[in-house]
Amino acid sequence: MIEILSSSALATVQDQGREGYLRYGVGTSGAMDRLALSIGNLLLGNPEDAAGIEIPMFPFRVRFLEDLAFAITGADCSARLGERPVLPWWTAQAKKGDVLTIGIPASGTRCYLSLAGGVDVPVVLGSRSTQLRGQFGGYNGRQLQKGDVVQAIGLGGRKALTEQAWDAGFGTVPPEYSLRTPLATPAADPAETVVRVLPAAEYDSYAQESLDAFWREGWKVTPQSDRYGYRLAGPTLNATHTIEKRSHGIVPGVIQVPHSGQPIIQLRDAQPSGGYPKIGTVIEADLWRLAQARIGTKIRFVQTTYPEAVAALEEVERYLVKVRNLVGLFRGSRH
Repeated sequence: MIEILSSSALATVQDQGREGYLRYGVGTSGAMDRLALSIGNLLLGNPEDAAGIEIPMFPFRVRFLEDLAFAITGADCSARLGERPVLPWWTAQAKKGDVLTIGIPASGTRCYLSLAGGVDVPVVLGSRSTQLRGQFGGYNGRQLQKGDVVQAIGLGGRKALTEQAWDAGFGTVPPEYSLRTPLATPAADPAETVVRVLPAAEYDSYAQESLDAFWREGWKVTPQSDRYGYRLAGPTLNATHTIEKRSHGIVPGVIQVPHSGQPIIQLRDAQPSGGYPKIGTVIEADLWRLAQARIGTKIRFVQTTYPEAVAALEEVERYLVKVRNLVGLFRGSRH
């Protein structure tokens, strides 16, 4: 059990998302960086779909109201438990009364606080994720506020491993050091986020100079970006003819082009349908990279193929299998 000490931090309870309800007009929600949340759960021995707290604004502070194991994954934050530094992508043990402070990230933009057993909020339509637009799921359908008390499910009544196990600590190598980075154009800056994109249905409806600019230029993430979508700024994308479409289904990762010619990447809280033309789709394997792109930085698109997208997703799964195996070895050595 923890108490939220921060106000206006825009932190929400999220799990892997609400699947199977797009046909009813209910979006997926869920963690923006699903990979980071999965790893936090794995390190703690939680089910991989357990809920955690997604934190996009800092500093973020909580007080532990009981002894509890936790892990911080995602953005590389400077976290401290009392006066003691807490390593990212690592397990830690809090004592009752301890205050955890998560500082401004050195890189990335969202971090995930996972608790032993997962965050205990009601399951709504098969998920514990917060749906901010519909105001349901998560913690009363809203962002966490100062004074909120968040329960942890616990691990079958066992809130943590033995103290000896946690004194040694356990962690893993973050995915950016384990997964191959998509190759960008030579002009790309190291601070830019590079993601692989599949051309979408209306791709061929755009002028060749616009298509060239789509792949060549870095697209700035504007302050109007949030969990609903990233609004980008860059060259104007012009279609070869007027595109009129009825609203149709869309999913996270779809890149739409409104009348302004400035693309929008739909994200976890996006509505499940829209009528803007689609120029591309960020592949599933790179959505975690997209989730960590900071406002004001640039995103680069790299064209890919369906077989390459499948291979990239398989690489992510191999990374998760490796972490599962390492966690199993660690836990086996403690018993």
